[in-house]
Amino acid sequence: MTDLWDKLFGAQPDPPPLLVLITGLVALTVVVTRVPWRVGRNAITIAHEGGHALAAVLTGRRLQGIRLHSDTSGLTLSAGHPTGPGMVFTLLAGYLAPSLIGLAGAWVLGGNRITLLLWVAVALLLAMLVMIRNVFGIISIVVTTAVVLGVSWMASPEVQAAFAYTGVWFLLLGGVRPVGELQTLRRRGQLPQSDADQLAWLTGVPALVWVGLFGVVNVLALLAGAALLTGPILDSPGLLG
Repeated sequence: MTDLWDKLFGAQPDPPPLLVLITGLVALTVVVTRVPWRVGRNAITIAHEGGHALAAVLTGRRLQGIRLHSDTSGLTLSAGHPTGPGMVFTLLAGYLAPSLIGLAGAWVLGGNRITLLLWVAVALLLAMLVMIRNVFGIISIVVTTAVVLGVSWMASPEVQAAFAYTGVWFLLLGGVRPVGELQTLRRRGQLPQSDADQLAWLTGVPALVWVGLFGVVNVLALLAGAALLTGPILDSPGLLG
């Protein structure tokens, strides 16, 4: 039990500065490249729908189920009053969740708790699995959980670090792109029931303002997360040492 505690909560060695930079570039490449983004976006959808689900539970709504689809869309259903703060926060959480989760991950990595970060990710994925209500969603969560658990349990510290940093960079960078995609689809009239449009209906605040809020928060989270991840590098006298 002591060994397990030390493995979970112990700090790992500082990753090489070059690893931090390379993992950031890898994540950026996935986000800006069409085919890799099409695959990787499933992870953003998991975080997005998880954000809706967590906000629903925290605001007292009854979570009914989550669906994840192969086209990288998703749906979270909750029961409760159709208007009011609970519904507003539930809708607001989706587009903010990937970036805020990435920011929290960057903070954990700042303390070199790499294994802890991976195990927390496994716990959150398992909690989400209970509420998945379609086959593709179950497969998506099970595969993602198996990958994260395998890396956290069997991989070397170097591989764990590379995996964790890539994942956090991807959440930070990947949380920004869907906001632009959202506005593009709205402008074309292809997404009339988006989170932003539902928020506009609930609050009377224009949907474009909500889209702007998503963008501002996610960009700020990216900047703050990047500072946490690269701060030790900038403080290091030998960048590539």
